[in-house]
Amino acid sequence: MTPRAGLLNADGTLDDDGDDLSLGLLATRRSYREGVVEVLRAALVSGQMKPGRLYSAPTLAGQLGVSATPVREAMSELAAQGMVEVVRNRGFRVRELSDVELDEITQLRQLIEVPTTAALARSCDPGAIDAIRPLAASIETAARRGDLIGYIEADRRFHLALLALAGNRQLVDVVDRLRAKARLYGIRELAERGLLIRSAQEHTSILDHLVAHDVEGTERLMRRHLGHVRGAWAGRAELDG
Repeated sequence: MTPRAGLLNADGTLDDDGDDLSLGLLATRRSYREGVVEVLRAALVSGQMKPGRLYSAPTLAGQLGVSATPVREAMSELAAQGMVEVVRNRGFRVRELSDVELDEITQLRQLIEVPTTAALARSCDPGAIDAIRPLAASIETAARRGDLIGYIEADRRFHLALLALAGNRQLVDVVDRLRAKARLYGIRELAERGLLIRSAQEHTSILDHLVAHDVEGTERLMRRHLGHVRGAWAGRAELDG
């Protein structure tokens, strides 16, 4: 039986029931392979590609309108990140994650990202912070448009760029790997309820706290922001005031 893998509408936004895949807006990326990686990563993180389900490279390639080679390369990269498992001569299976694993990922991210970001508030360069603001704006734009793939990828780039200001490449790589294991099962519900915009706006608030050298405020906001992410992972799409 051919795996069903309907992920995207024609404009690049995620689709619940359709069978067609398209690179959409991601076709403007530096390469189709990078576009394929972003589409598939976002579909995995959002839970649109279902845990435990088998997906074949030729099927995905046909829906994306590209050859199977960039799809295989993209899925191999995602397999190296622990997001999918290679099933010999059949394709790729999406890894299932337990609540315990998601809790552990959250704890690790809080241990790394909260103190690192708070430390940046003590001595960050306002110019470096301003350079990240376009990413924060793109997160909010994607949230308003309901572009979940755009949201997930902009959010990823934002957080990694922010952590990169600490000057520790290993730290950034660790967080990138942790994020790759995440599943935002509740992100569609956030979008449908209009709550995703509120979460998106927190990114600009984080930057404002950093520029103001508000260490305690930055720490508090980062901890709350990561808590919201954990809620979205579990499908508990709630945001406090």
